[in-house]
Amino acid sequence: MPDTIMWTSRRLVDLIETHAEELTNRWLAMVKEHPGTPTYANYNDTLMYDRAFDVYKNLSKWISADSDEKGEIRRKYMALGVQRYREGIPLSEVLMALLITRRVLWSKVQSEGMLDTAVELNMAMAMSNQVQLFFERALVFVARGYEQAAAEGD
Repeated sequence: MPDTIMWTSRRLVDLIETHAEELTNRWLAMVKEHPGTPTYANYNDTLMYDRAFDVYKNLSKWISADSDEKGEIRRKYMALGVQRYREGIPLSEVLMALLITRRVLWSKVQSEGMLDTAVELNMAMAMSNQVQLFFERALVFVARGYEQAAAEGD
């Protein structure tokens, strides 16, 4: 990978990790107000903050092309699905909260003006594909864990 592309990729990852707290706070405000996540309005703020912060702070690990984190993603998000089922949060709200996580992330990337050159835009698109893949996996594994818990009557 050319140095310029690696540098741009690193800048994007650094942006996300450096602003994890800001992203988490923005996510928390959005998820508590979004009409698709009403149960979250009464959920424990500290617990929600910690969980969202974990996603943003560790995103680079999970989207790394050479990473073997797929097993970790499966375990983590299936467990999250089971946990959300036990907490009584509807599956549609859990999935919407994950989609809001992604939306907040890309809103921040766009607002930072990091996509001004063709190289930066190209790198962002490549990274977007990796982020999209992560969130697709997370959504599927949350749903599987949730459904498994529901079938077992947990």
